[in-house]
Amino acid sequence: MRRLFSNFAHGAPGIGLLLLRLTAGGALIYQGVTSVIGHTPIVAAVIHALVILLGVLLLAGLWTPVAGALGAMLTIWEMVSHPASPAQCVSIAIIAVALALLGPGAWSVDAWLYGWRQIRISNRRRSGQDDSPV
Repeated sequence: MRRLFSNFAHGAPGIGLLLLRLTAGGALIYQGVTSVIGHTPIVAAVIHALVILLGVLLLAGLWTPVAGALGAMLTIWEMVSHPASPAQCVSIAIIAVALALLGPGAWSVDAWLYGWRQIRISNRRRSGQDDSPV
């Protein structure tokens, strides 16, 4: 799973990735909800429910590379099948691809589950041990 993530950036880059995730996730959720409410056929409703799920995954930062790639593909599909707002769809797709390539950042579920771990080895001795030779 570690190969899917380029890094878990902290600081300003991590905040930037968080803002990108919030933007893309919110836009996907909005796009999916407005399409489902629009009385779509059952097949399209299932696809839009998947778009909503991908938006939630991006908001949480869970499986970000996979959710970003699938979100970009479904957004491009939406643009081709319903060309009402192509600029919005292209923007969402570009942000989703960027997230798929860059990774989720430090403030994500992915970082919590799959992030780098530090092992600290203490130099302390146990109480009751004696350094005297036997």
